[in-house]
Amino acid sequence: MKIEIITPDTTIFSGDASLVQFPGSDGSFEIMLNHAPMIASLKEGRIKVLGMDKTPVFFEIKGGVVEISANRILVLAE
Repeated sequence: MKIEIITPDTTIFSGDASLVQFPGSDGSFEIMLNHAPMIASLKEGRIKVLGMDKTPVFFEIKGGVVEISANRILVLAE
């Protein structure tokens, strides 16, 4: 699935992922291939992106919103 992490200033990450873990406002959650569409708010914390080669990459955010639809993830982060 494709993921893009954007801040007001720049694109932090754009690429493919097999799993993404988010710091949700109501607790952390994970997204995998073919997840149902959803929108969720994010709190301060760390996004974990597991690449197709299973190598994890981490991104610190101060909050934001994530939209998941048709194996595409868009993160609007602070």
